[in-house]
Amino acid sequence: MHKIGGAMVESHDAVLMPKPRVIENTLDSLSDRNPVLLIHGITDTKAVFSKMSAYLTRLGWSVHSFNLIPNNGTLGLDQLAQQVADYITKHFDPEQPLDLVGFSMGGIVSRYYIQRLGGIERVHRYVSISAPNNGTWTAYLLPRIGCVQMRPESEFLQDLNRDCHMLERLNFTRLWTPFDLMIVPASSSQMPVGKEVEIPVFVHAWMLTDQRCLKAVAAELSEP
Repeated sequence: MHKIGGAMVESHDAVLMPKPRVIENTLDSLSDRNPVLLIHGITDTKAVFSKMSAYLTRLGWSVHSFNLIPNNGTLGLDQLAQQVADYITKHFDPEQPLDLVGFSMGGIVSRYYIQRLGGIERVHRYVSISAPNNGTWTAYLLPRIGCVQMRPESEFLQDLNRDCHMLERLNFTRLWTPFDLMIVPASSSQMPVGKEVEIPVFVHAWMLTDQRCLKAVAAELSEP
């Protein structure tokens, strides 16, 4: 576990993480950056990414987002992931590599796209923010299929986690906060693969607006 700008970072690779770069001051090959697609969480819309989108755009990224419909858990996460696949097919050249950022439920939707719908072949970097990778007890509050799929030990999550090591083919990073009251327990965001960045944010939704999180996302999207 390493400390970067107030955030605790753990790498599951044998090598030590490099020191973070000051993203705001870099002028390196902006044209080489992949487009970034942001995937929102349950009951959210793309508007939840307004600050992050503006931040990344200012730093030179081409940032995209869209609304998952419906956004309330009444549709399976696998079907929402198909919406991601359809959006990518419609808006990007087939040869264009992409980076994904998935928040909360959007982190699981993104994983399904990557692991089950061919995204593994074109996504280079995947940043998961406060996603219930191992389920959340708050998903028991509603009986909707999307919520059922996010419950601990759900068949849906067990299937995804069974071959989660395929994510090692990507530059995969997980951002999470130990104070998360939406992802319960908060440690559910953790996984045995990828890089982990722990940022002590006090509210689930603030993970998309906290300056430390924004810098961490930009840093990971800047990794080769």
